[in-house]
Amino acid sequence: MTSAPKSPKDSLSAVAAGGLALPGSTPPDFRTVATTLLIASVGGGLFAIAGAPLAWMLGAMFITTGVAMAGLAKLGIYAWLRTTMIAVLGVMLGSAFTPELLSQMLGWWPDVLVLAVFIAFVTATGFIVFRYGAGYDTTTAYFSATPGGLSEMAIMGHELGADIRTISLIHATRILVVVATIPVYFRVVEGLEIPALPRNVGSLIDLGIYEAVMLSGCALLGVPLGRISRVPAGSLIGPMVLSAAVHLAGLSSGKPPAEIVAAAQVVVGASIGCRFAGLTLADARKIISAGLISGLLMVIAAALAAYSLSAFLDRPVEVLVLSFAPGGLAEMALIALILGIDTAFVSAMHVLRIAMVVIGAPVVFRLMGVESGKSDTIKSETIED
Repeated sequence: MTSAPKSPKDSLSAVAAGGLALPGSTPPDFRTVATTLLIASVGGGLFAIAGAPLAWMLGAMFITTGVAMAGLAKLGIYAWLRTTMIAVLGVMLGSAFTPELLSQMLGWWPDVLVLAVFIAFVTATGFIVFRYGAGYDTTTAYFSATPGGLSEMAIMGHELGADIRTISLIHATRILVVVATIPVYFRVVEGLEIPALPRNVGSLIDLGIYEAVMLSGCALLGVPLGRISRVPAGSLIGPMVLSAAVHLAGLSSGKPPAEIVAAAQVVVGASIGCRFAGLTLADARKIISAGLISGLLMVIAAALAAYSLSAFLDRPVEVLVLSFAPGGLAEMALIALILGIDTAFVSAMHVLRIAMVVIGAPVVFRLMGVESGKSDTIKSETIED
C-alpha cells in the first residue's frame, strides 16, 4: 500500500501542499507564479529551438515536472490564469466550426457509441491494474481508473473514503503520459510534421480591433456562461460555443494570434507539471509507476482501437487516435489545433468523454455495491480534465 496519509482530511491537506491544484488548495503567491512561468517559458523555448513536436506545451510540461519533483523551486499557477488560457483555446476551437460540420453531427452516433465502449474497456483495465496489480482498495482503484475527470474523480473518491492523493496523482500522471506520447506517436509512427504553433493563425500585431473585441468577448462571456450551464469543462465549452456562434453567423473570421496560443501552451504545460510539486520519485514511486502503466495502456488501447475501427467508422486513423486518447480536454484540444486534424470533431469527442465519465462513473460505482466510508464533502467549481 502507499505511504499516503490515512485519513481523507490528511490526504486532502497533502494534496493541497503538493501542488495538485484541487479545490481548497491555497493559491500561490505572485513570485511563485512568475518563477513557474519563467521556467516553463525557458523549457518551451528550448524545445522549440530543438524542433520538438508541440514544443511550447511539452517543453513547459517536462521542465516544470522535473523542477517540481526535484524540489529546485516552489511552483504554482493561478487558477484564473489557467482558466483564461483554456478560454483562449475554446475560442480557437469554436473558430473551426462550419455550417458543413453542423450538418454532419447527426452522423457521429457510431463514433459516440464506440467511445462509450472504449471508456468502459479502459476503465475496467485500469481497475484491474490498480486493484490487483498495485493493491489499492476498491474505491481508490475504481476512481483512479476512469479516463477523465481529474478533480471530479478525486473529489467523488474522497467523499467515499478513497485516498485522494493517490487518485489525483494517478490522473495527473495519466495526463502527462498521454500528452507526452501522442505528439511523438504522430511524428514517429504516422510521420506527420508537428509545428510549434497552428499554421493558420496570424500575429498579434495583425489582429484588428474589431476581431480582438469579438474574440475577447467570446472568452470573457463564455467562461461564466459555461459555469452557469454546469456543463463539463465549462471554461472551455462556453467560449467555444460563443466562438462557434459568431463564426457561423459570419460576425467574425478571426482566430487568437500565435503569441497568445503559445502563451496558452506554456500555461497549460506548466499546470501539468505543477501537479507534481512537493513530490519526489522515491515518495510516490508506486503511485506514479501505476499511473505510467495505466496511461501507456490507454494510449496503446487508443491506437489499437483507431487502427481496428478506422474503416468501420470511415475516419482517418489519426483522427480516431486523437479522439480516443484520454489526455486532458484542454491538452488534447490543443494538440488537435496544432495538428489541424478535424479539430471540431476531436474536441466534441473529448467533451463527450468527460461527460460520460463524470455522469457515468458514480452510477456504475453504486451498481457495484461497494461499501465505502463517508468523508467531508468538498465542492468543485470546474472539471479540469
